[in-house]
Amino acid sequence: MPNSNLDFSTSFWNAEYLLIDSRQLSAPSNTIFFALEGKKRTGQSFIPELYEKGVRKFVVTSSFDKAYLYKEATFVYTDNTLATLQALTAWHRQLHQQLPTISITGSNAKTIVKEWLYFLLEMDYNVVKSPKSYNSQIGVPLSIWQINEKHDLGIFEAGISQPNEMHKLEEIIQPNIGLFTNIGTAHDKDFDSIEQKIDEKAKLFQNCEIVVYCKDHPLIDEKLSALDVPTFSWGEHPDADLIIMKVADYEIMVNYEGETFPMNIPFLDDASFENAMHCVAMLVCLEYPFETIQSRINKLKRIPMRLERKEGINNTVLINDFYNNDLGGLQIALSFLNQNQETYPRTLIFSDLLQGDKDKKALYERVNQLCKEYNIDKFIGVGKQLKSYEEVFSIKEKYFFNNTNEVRTAIKNSTLQFNKELILLKGARQFEFEKIATLLQKKIHSTQLEINLDAVVHNLMFYRSQLSPQTKVMVMVKALGYGSGKSELANILQYHLVDYLGVAFADEGVELRQNGIRTPIMVLTPSPDSFEMMRMHQLEPEIYNLEMLTALEEFIAEENHDEPFAIQINFDTGMHRLGFTTENYKELEERLLKLGNKIEVKGAFTHLAGADESVHDTYSKEQIQEFQLLTSQLENALGYTIIKHCLNSAGIVRYPEAQMDMVRLGIGLHGVEVNNLKQDDLQPVATLKTVIAQIKEMKAGQTVGYSRKGKVDTPKKIATIGIGYADGFDRRLSNGVGKVVINGQLAPVIGNVCMDMTMVDISDIPANVGDEVIVFGEKRSISTIAKEIGTIPYEILTSVSSRVKRIYYMEG
Repeated sequence: MPNSNLDFSTSFWNAEYLLIDSRQLSAPSNTIFFALEGKKRTGQSFIPELYEKGVRKFVVTSSFDKAYLYKEATFVYTDNTLATLQALTAWHRQLHQQLPTISITGSNAKTIVKEWLYFLLEMDYNVVKSPKSYNSQIGVPLSIWQINEKHDLGIFEAGISQPNEMHKLEEIIQPNIGLFTNIGTAHDKDFDSIEQKIDEKAKLFQNCEIVVYCKDHPLIDEKLSALDVPTFSWGEHPDADLIIMKVADYEIMVNYEGETFPMNIPFLDDASFENAMHCVAMLVCLEYPFETIQSRINKLKRIPMRLERKEGINNTVLINDFYNNDLGGLQIALSFLNQNQETYPRTLIFSDLLQGDKDKKALYERVNQLCKEYNIDKFIGVGKQLKSYEEVFSIKEKYFFNNTNEVRTAIKNSTLQFNKELILLKGARQFEFEKIATLLQKKIHSTQLEINLDAVVHNLMFYRSQLSPQTKVMVMVKALGYGSGKSELANILQYHLVDYLGVAFADEGVELRQNGIRTPIMVLTPSPDSFEMMRMHQLEPEIYNLEMLTALEEFIAEENHDEPFAIQINFDTGMHRLGFTTENYKELEERLLKLGNKIEVKGAFTHLAGADESVHDTYSKEQIQEFQLLTSQLENALGYTIIKHCLNSAGIVRYPEAQMDMVRLGIGLHGVEVNNLKQDDLQPVATLKTVIAQIKEMKAGQTVGYSRKGKVDTPKKIATIGIGYADGFDRRLSNGVGKVVINGQLAPVIGNVCMDMTMVDISDIPANVGDEVIVFGEKRSISTIAKEIGTIPYEILTSVSSRVKRIYYMEG
């Protein structure tokens, strides 16, 4: 073993913190940094930064030859820094070998079961547990290092992704009690069979005093029953130690040692029920009385989240664009307005156009035409030019002001009012529209969309596990990052070294650049007017037809630039949306060659029309074959290789042989596996929640909501919740179709969904004003809601209004 010669009792190893991520540095003088080797970055590259911040202890390999530059630091050299980390923490665990420890493994639910057990046992023990989902070859050592003499119980997760990993974790954790949650498809490709995967996970329990599991999983039961370790099983199986008999939705009867006990499990979905029963079984195994178990199970809750974000006054939503103002930028901004899919009136606050067209009247006629095309209901013109061309605008509700200060005065005096509107502020920088935004902006909204950044990373890593090491990943952050917020997502994706980001419009790419994003960015629907902006910010436009290519040729002919313009070519192989076809390929090739070194084709791609359905397999494979033929011709003509990509989230799972050079990850990053083949391997990213605003007792014969659609046949208790179709709660969820989760129970919608609120039936649910309401999340999936209204998960996610606060958090 590479670390057998290390003496961990020396003063070097006397540190409170073991660090492997430079972002998490908190106490430099009391930290040891392990420079782990990654596939795309090495920990040794962070040594200068950490030394500058005060870290003085480093564990490195012999490849690090710059120790002489850090005169105050001490370096320990080892063959394998990860093995040293594991050996050190195994030694630390041995120092506390009297500490009883529960260790949890399985394909799913390790973290939630760990957190629930911690909640259930913390009043009786001083518990040390895995932070977050620290269950890997790195996470487990960092968890074990927390143990000190004050603890009297440990609860740790253990996860594996390939064979021959669990024995290392067992040596580090040294568990007394084991818990096997379930078995699923995660990391299947790394194992010969599911039986092999169960065998590998079961190695965690080889020295346990007892192992808890559900006997209703036959393969797990078979393996654990054969182990030379005592077990405690639960389930509906008649030979289980704790036999479950379901009575009603929340009620069960349990039979233990010949006695029967009634119990209430406060969860309806199968996964949460199973997780709760693992906890019940563990407490029974620990000899807790059923009365105590029931009282504690009743109090189980989800882990609280963290907060952040904004909206406009009087139920308005603001979209701000203060950087420039031209026709191209306006069209992009209006397209972005459409992309938000808001359902209430649209207002444009617009400044003079400063571009140099001599025919100003024709210019503003074009602005008026765009407003009509994009359904602008109210137009507010700011500037002397606009005021002089007032007659050009045919919008019914229109206002004109000489300058920004006049607009601000009108808002303050209430002569210009806004209510339940989607407002786009599009103005040249000199008009200082941010001063208008300040007056229109509001800071509180009870409805919020919580984004779990840990789940984002988990899902990214899952899809990476499906790829060959050399395959690149592009992540789509268009449509507000599928509703989750593009800049926030882009930052964490950049940290985790995704190779490309994809946006819909150039303005989105510019915003990412202005927020510090350096990752290559492809623009899917560029406007010719934005070529200069894309050149300036190193964005790669999709070139999809001969007209767009002509516009590019004209732009390049007029500019004076030594660097080639990077582009991506879209081939239409069967989607029949955008893209060059086999028929016009030859002209594309000829014109690209004429441009020569003035352009660089970075990549080429196509869209598969039916990657998410096996019925279209033949068609999809024909598309892939045609794309390979076209790109082979293109590479031969250009004389260099390009990045070829055709797979979306669905295709990554279904067509691994077509990964090519890169894949495009979209909805899958957000925890939705549209094939439903690998859903258990993903984690939900977004939770949409609101609160109860009011509760009313209704009498039989009364009605609820608009058009009196909500009929009350018997006395009912109705809650009004702070979300409506303007927030993205679809009106098709009206009249019992939709449901929300309140205190762990499903509450059906009664009556029509309103613009800003919705009424739900809570007759059988104990609830109070201010209680949390879950629209979708871990307890109620986006896919379930999509099925209820006959749509797709994409629409549910992207329909969440931009007025809904986005709150980004990481666990821990």
